[in-house]
Amino acid sequence: MSKPVAAARRYAEAAFQVAQAENQLDRWQADLALAAEILAMPEVEQAVDSPAIPLAQRQAVAEQLLKGRISPAALRLVDLMVGRGRASVLPKVAAEYVRLLNAHRGVVMATVTSAVALTADETAAIRSRVEAMAGAKVDLHQEVDPNLIGGLTIQVGDRLLDASIRGRLERLRDQLHAGGRLR
Repeated sequence: MSKPVAAARRYAEAAFQVAQAENQLDRWQADLALAAEILAMPEVEQAVDSPAIPLAQRQAVAEQLLKGRISPAALRLVDLMVGRGRASVLPKVAAEYVRLLNAHRGVVMATVTSAVALTADETAAIRSRVEAMAGAKVDLHQEVDPNLIGGLTIQVGDRLLDASIRGRLERLRDQLHAGGRLR
């Protein structure tokens, strides 16, 4: 595990513990997402990550952009991260916080990738199928990858269901290379 990922996990776990104690789980999720979005803007990122800029100025920039928009507790976490030169890790902290929140609520993350954008009905049908498969509520993210040619793939945790034309063609190619029979 690389240092930024380990650091992100530690910050997210600490934020999650505070959020649980304050009964503010959803507020912290929104605050971390907003702070990550704002501090990831290229001009802001340069200002808060540059060691050439005095620490007090970097912290003032972050506070000026976030004060009143996120809770004081979340602002203290951002201030701490800027002070330790870890502001660039904030998007990973926000993502890890969502993972912890979903695990706490028994929600499984899934990603459906299709060759074209899915309709609302198709998305609902896929969500219900994945929920039945996983036996839990599903937080479904959608991605579009024209390289799939057709069909879709569904990633749930470390499991991948590949029902794409590209996947079928790759499996067919592998069978032909291996000299196996076609089914």
